[in-house]
Amino acid sequence: MKPSAIISWLFVGVTAMLLPATGVSAAGDIVKTDLFKMGDHGYNLYHIPGIAVTAKGTVLAWCEARKNVGNDWDDIDILLRRSTDDGMTWDEAKKIVHVDGPKTKNPFSLRLKSTDPNTVTYNNPVMIADRDGTVHLVFCLEYMRSFYQRSEDDGITWSKPVEITKAFEPFRKDYDWKVLATGPNHGIQLKNGRLLVPVWLSTGTGGNAHRPSVTATIFSDDAGRTWQASEIAVPCTDEFVNPNETVAIQLTDGRVMLNVRNESKARRRIIVASPDGATQWSDPIFQEDLVDPVCMAGLTRYNYGGKNLLLFSNPDTPRGRRNVTVRVSNDEGQTWSHRRSVESGFSAYSDINVTPTGAILCFYGRSEKANFAGDRLTIARFSIDWLLEGASKD
Repeated sequence: MKPSAIISWLFVGVTAMLLPATGVSAAGDIVKTDLFKMGDHGYNLYHIPGIAVTAKGTVLAWCEARKNVGNDWDDIDILLRRSTDDGMTWDEAKKIVHVDGPKTKNPFSLRLKSTDPNTVTYNNPVMIADRDGTVHLVFCLEYMRSFYQRSEDDGITWSKPVEITKAFEPFRKDYDWKVLATGPNHGIQLKNGRLLVPVWLSTGTGGNAHRPSVTATIFSDDAGRTWQASEIAVPCTDEFVNPNETVAIQLTDGRVMLNVRNESKARRRIIVASPDGATQWSDPIFQEDLVDPVCMAGLTRYNYGGKNLLLFSNPDTPRGRRNVTVRVSNDEGQTWSHRRSVESGFSAYSDINVTPTGAILCFYGRSEKANFAGDRLTIARFSIDWLLEGASKD
């Protein structure tokens, strides 16, 4: 790493270390590398993993680093690690977000006994790897304000955050939100260049000041300079309860599909689609073959070696967080015919992406003892052969 790059980053920890190189063999092994561990660098918990691959092939893995009690309203920083060798070794973690000026705690969070009014909560970071090489980052402050910043050097340095909270104001005509959140997970760029970030909104009156909630998107048609609000994609109803953390994919026919976490009795992911990722959303349906225990999931496209598939990761169980599994669809998400477990024990939030060599990276929380997040965030690196040859069929 060049000295100028080192100076431009804010180090967390005393020294920068590279993890030993490990690869995916031709036989299709899976290799796991812990990137963030509870207690490292003075943080009590790492949560909300996200992963993106830049146009140059650099892998970016980020998360929320929570200092004290570990809950959603904790003192939270956003940390990033980079890999320039296909996800085999990683630079040390760096803070990448700071907003200047006074910061007001969301008043709805202060109704919770566990909230310390003196903390600063940066939350729900979402990155988009632009085809032109830019990396776009949208994040929130106190689940109340949203900001945008960008990197032109594969995540080494970042522009000053610009507030984009006004982009959320049009939602108020349909939903009078008091709490907002982007993603989490990685966002997407459409074929026409549109940048798309799933969001959820809440009135803040229910549990953890996160409920009830609805799901939508924000988008930019000018390379991140301005952002706009979509139509509400999934409302909160008696059947579709509290849609929230959402992942997106553009289908081969050009439509955008959202895959939505929710708290419905069905314990299945909600699916909706739109011709442009913003308007004319289809009626929500439950994806019957995607069981979910109310947990963040990952979604990406595998387009390599003549294969064009969708990959989906989440805990494959209707209750509890365990058995993070990667599922495969060969019909653009209509069905998910193959699946293979990545972590049979306790495992939680996940994101998934693919490197230019076709290696699959699943970034997820895990631990020996069950809790809502796990005690570490781990990268599992494997091949499509490992996934398909050992997969069970539904």
